Amino acid sequence: MKDLKPLTLPAIWNMSFGFFGIQFGWGLQMANMSAIYQYLGASEGDIPILWLAAPLTGLIVQPIIGYYSDRTWHKTLGRRRPYFLVGAILASLCLLAMPNSGALWMAAGLLWILDASVNVSMEPFRAFVADLMPPHQRQVGFAMQSLLIGLGAVLSSSLPWLLTQLGVTNDAAHAGAIPQSVRLAFYIGAGVYLLSVLYTIVTTREHPPEAEPAAKDAAAAPMGFVGEILHGISHMPHVMRRLAVVQFFTWLGLFCMWIYFGPAIAHGVFGGQPGSPAYQRGIEWGGVCFATYNGVAFAVSFVLVALAQRGVPAKAMHRVGLLCAGAGLLSAGFVHEPKLLIVSMVGVGIGWATILSMPYALLSNSIPPAQMGFYMGVFNFFIVLPQILAATVLGPVVQHLLGGRAIAAVMVGGASMLVAALALQRVPEAASTQTVSTL
Repeated sequence: MKDLKPLTLPAIWNMSFGFFGIQFGWGLQMANMSAIYQYLGASEGDIPILWLAAPLTGLIVQPIIGYYSDRTWHKTLGRRRPYFLVGAILASLCLLAMPNSGALWMAAGLLWILDASVNVSMEPFRAFVADLMPPHQRQVGFAMQSLLIGLGAVLSSSLPWLLTQLGVTNDAAHAGAIPQSVRLAFYIGAGVYLLSVLYTIVTTREHPPEAEPAAKDAAAAPMGFVGEILHGISHMPHVMRRLAVVQFFTWLGLFCMWIYFGPAIAHGVFGGQPGSPAYQRGIEWGGVCFATYNGVAFAVSFVLVALAQRGVPAKAMHRVGLLCAGAGLLSAGFVHEPKLLIVSMVGVGIGWATILSMPYALLSNSIPPAQMGFYMGVFNFFIVLPQILAATVLGPVVQHLLGGRAIAAVMVGGASMLVAALALQRVPEAASTQTVSTL
C-alpha cells in the first residue's frame, strides 16, 4: 500500500461521524430493550434469553463482514462504505419498527435483524481508520471514534427522559403497549443513524487498492473462506489470545449491567412494576444513568489521549478503568437513593472509556494490515461469546440462585470486571508500551 498522507482534523471528524449514528441506535437498544420486553409481557427471568439473538448474530456476521470488506472494491463506494450504507438502511428500518411491536416474538425478531444490521455497518469502521490514516496518526482516529461513541450514547440513553421533560407522555396507550416517549425516541434514532452514516459516506473517499481484491476468489471457494476463519482463530497473535480473556470478562460484566440495570433500578429503587408510572420513571432514570457513564467516558477520552502522549502505558490505564467499573457496579447494589447511582456510574464511565480504546491500542500492532477487517471481526468474538453466556445462564441464575433480584446480577457484573483487571496482568507489558500511540 502506498504511503498515506496525514488527515486534517475536519477530515478525521468526517470519517468518524458515522459512528455517532451507529452508537445512537445501539444506545437506544441497550437502554430500552429489556423494558420493551417487559412491556410486552416478559418476566425478569425471560429477559436474558430474549437477548440471545444479538450475540449469535454478531458471532456470525462480524468475521464474515470483516473478511469480505478486506476483499471489496466498488468504484463508487469503495471498500468499507458499501457495508456502512447497507447496514445503516436496514438498522434504521428496524428502529422505526421496534416501538410498534405488538408481541414479544416480534420485538425479539426485530432485535435479531437490528443487531445484524448494526454489525454490518459498525464492524468495518475500526478497519476504516487503518485504511485511511498513517500509523502515527491512528491515535487521533481511534480517539475521535471514542468521542463520537460517547456523544451518541449520552444523547440516545437520555432521550426518552429528555422527551418526557419536554412534555411527551411516558404513559402507554394501553396495557402491554410501549410508552410514547420511547416510541418517539426510536423514530428519532432511526433518522440520526441513517443521516450520520450518509454524512461519512458522502464526505470521505477511500483509496483504491494497488491490487484487485480477491472477492471473486473468495466467493468461488467458500471452503477457503471457512478455512481462513478457522486458521485465523487458531493462529491468533499472542497478544490477542491474552486480551481475549480480558475482553471476555469485561464484556460479561457489561452485559450483566445492560440487561439488568434498568429493571433493577425500576423495581428495587423506584418500587415499580412493569406498566406502572413508577416503573417507567425508574427505566427513564436508568437511561439517565447510562447517559452519565457515557458522558464521563466522553470526557475521560480527552484525558486518555493526553496520558498516551506522555507515554503512560495502555495496560496501566485499562487496569485503572476496569477497577473503577467493577467498583461502580458493585456499589450500585448498596444504593437506595436514585441520585447516588450517578456516583456509581462515574466509575463505570471511566472504565467504559478505556474499554472503547485500550484493547485496540494493545492489539493494533499485532494485526496484519492486510487482514485488519478480518481480525477485528475475530477479536469481536470475545465480545459476543460472553453475551451468549449471559443470555443463556443469567436468567436461571437470577431466578434460582439470586432470588429474582436483578440488582444482584448487576453486582455479578462488577465482580466480572475485577476478574478482567486481574487477567490483564497476563498481557505482555511490552505490547502496551509499543502500541499505546494507537489509541
